[in-house]
Amino acid sequence: MSTTGSVWTRVEVGLNALAVDPAGLGGLWLRARSGPVRDRVVAALPGLPLPQKRLHPSIGDEQLFGGIDLTATLASGRVVERKGILADPAVLVLPMAERSQPGLAARLAGALDQGTGHCLIAMDEGAEPDETLPPALTDRLALHVDLDALPYGETDLIELDEEALAQARARLPQITAAPKVLEDLTLLAVRLGIDSLRAPMLALRTARALAAIGGGTEVDVDDLTTAVELVLGPRATQFPQEEQEQDQPPEPPQPEPEEPEQDQDDPGEGQSLDDLPLQDILLEAAQAALPADLLAQLAARKSGRGAMGGAGAGAKLKGNRRGRPIPSRRGRLDTGNRLDVIATLRAAAPWQTIRRQEARIERRLHIRTDDFRIRRFEEKSDRLLIFVVDASGSAAMTRLAEAKGAVELLLAEAYARRDHVALVAFRGEEAELLLPPTRSLVQTKRRLAALPGGGGTPLAAGLKTALEVAIQAKGRGMTPTVALLTDGRANIALDGTPNRALAAEDATKMATAIRLNDFPSMVIDMGQRPERSLRALADTLGGPYIPLPRADADRLSSAVSAALDV
Repeated sequence: MSTTGSVWTRVEVGLNALAVDPAGLGGLWLRARSGPVRDRVVAALPGLPLPQKRLHPSIGDEQLFGGIDLTATLASGRVVERKGILADPAVLVLPMAERSQPGLAARLAGALDQGTGHCLIAMDEGAEPDETLPPALTDRLALHVDLDALPYGETDLIELDEEALAQARARLPQITAAPKVLEDLTLLAVRLGIDSLRAPMLALRTARALAAIGGGTEVDVDDLTTAVELVLGPRATQFPQEEQEQDQPPEPPQPEPEEPEQDQDDPGEGQSLDDLPLQDILLEAAQAALPADLLAQLAARKSGRGAMGGAGAGAKLKGNRRGRPIPSRRGRLDTGNRLDVIATLRAAAPWQTIRRQEARIERRLHIRTDDFRIRRFEEKSDRLLIFVVDASGSAAMTRLAEAKGAVELLLAEAYARRDHVALVAFRGEEAELLLPPTRSLVQTKRRLAALPGGGGTPLAAGLKTALEVAIQAKGRGMTPTVALLTDGRANIALDGTPNRALAAEDATKMATAIRLNDFPSMVIDMGQRPERSLRALADTLGGPYIPLPRADADRLSSAVSAALDV
């Protein structure tokens, strides 16, 4: 059965296949924000032949693999263990899967690889393209479905026929496939840019499950095309290239024996898979299920975007005060540390019998410093964009106006992106911190209302001021990024003297200091022609060089976002 052109039909067919072979298919990657469309998929999950267990992106190892039952251990005086979530086969439902840490992804991937019967439903609620499921999990989940753009009116209730699916599960071990099927699926995966060997094998398992649902004994063309739409199509990373055909003289027509007429709507009916152009048929099915944003992904990859980190926030910070809880670790009760009482008692519980025998004082609990477990939290720091703007020369006011517009455009997204903005202007013999780090649009407009232009270009002074602001911001827990806007004609040294050679040398020293402090940066060339010295300065900073002659505020804002976001 083909599902071309209907996303919801693919969802229904995929859930039926998953109900037949949940462990073999691994599970479902469901990319959809919380809402009625996703709720309809979740409502069908109880039809899967396994109990459901709900996970959390920050779940610990003790919940996954089991550990000590603290209450029973303390009550009985002996170690009592309890089973973890992964002890028995289950449908593991993971909401907010895009927030999963690499450690959790590795543990779940290991559980799926062990073949213990688990099935993972990963609910990806990411709002941005880079907020997605870890690759270790996407590679092991056969079914990939994106419902973000699907309107509610195109959905319907999903009802799984438990009796029919039970019969299909009984038939599944007897389903066979022609030897060339896996080879064709592998070749198709290569043409689609899929570098995982699991993908064609998962597609074959999906086709076998669909054949079992259809009541057949062997995988046919319809089963394969549907499996390609469900498994290989959404994984494609490139548009399939047409195979080059060598020019060969046409063969003389051969007389064909008369055969009964076949229905043109079912070209594969009654024919062996060896007699069909299987590659072409499967390729058409894959093209029908290519990701809708594949062009955008290819464009982003070609432009090299993403070198400077993800959107929305700065680096991850681990501390003991606030943020998302992460597993506790052994530590000392120094100033500021917070004790995890439960984890501490759990660490001490196995040693109570021995410690009672050794203790000189009768106590119900014996806690030692080695048992202390300290609470830990993780949060993402605010990101600070430091604009270093050249306000010298005859075109100063034009460039500054463009910077003002770009800052205001970026501030409009500050609350969603957690960005702060600072503005350093350099002219004459020195640089000035015109706008300290802020997210206030009103304050920004007030500070940018008037700034005189003209004079020399103290580029080194501008970079030095930006470095000082970045160091201070890092000390306050921010993640600073420096964006330099200039035409590159530095002529004022750090000591304020007009000396082009010394000015260039000082600018290089300041750029090196910024790089040594590991501050991301970029150089935006606002000159009429690209400046070679600015490209060299960008190499010294270790950041991208972006030539934007005659750029307006929109183009400048887009360039900064492109370098920072994706």
